[in-house]
Amino acid sequence: MEERILIIMGVAGSGKTSIGKALAARLGAPYKDADIFHPQANIDKMAAGHSLSDEDRWPWLSALCDDLKITQGLVIAGCSALKRAYRDFITKTVGEPVKFIYLNGSKDLICNRMTSRKGHFMPTSLLNSQFETLEIPDLNENAISVDISGTEQQVLDSIISQLNNPSRRTA
Repeated sequence: MEERILIIMGVAGSGKTSIGKALAARLGAPYKDADIFHPQANIDKMAAGHSLSDEDRWPWLSALCDDLKITQGLVIAGCSALKRAYRDFITKTVGEPVKFIYLNGSKDLICNRMTSRKGHFMPTSLLNSQFETLEIPDLNENAISVDISGTEQQVLDSIISQLNNPSRRTA
């Protein structure tokens, strides 16, 4: 693995935080949750059931990138990075290669997970807009795709295997 920055990406409820924290612990790296970089206006907007616009997202992504640039060594971050333009912006702004790890799951699976979680500002009513906005990473992006229908351990094993064996890449 040559990248210093690994971004766990996907729609809300796909497991970015739980998988990101577990991967960070396994690799001995810090975990950064991009949600902490949202201005309160973004959180309020989503909590009220309104999707974010591109204009809402650029300052948030800039704040995340500023933090990633000053973090030393390997770092894992959870960030939806739903559009290719957002992923390109992150890579360009941090100024070095970034590996994106796409958590791939069905809308039904993710909706079930979102309904069972507590204390998160993102309502399930925004899940459709998340899938509508999502541009799945393609083969010419620096990304891997991981099926999230298995256990957390299976997802982690798949990520590690793909990071260690670039020829097994599935994005």
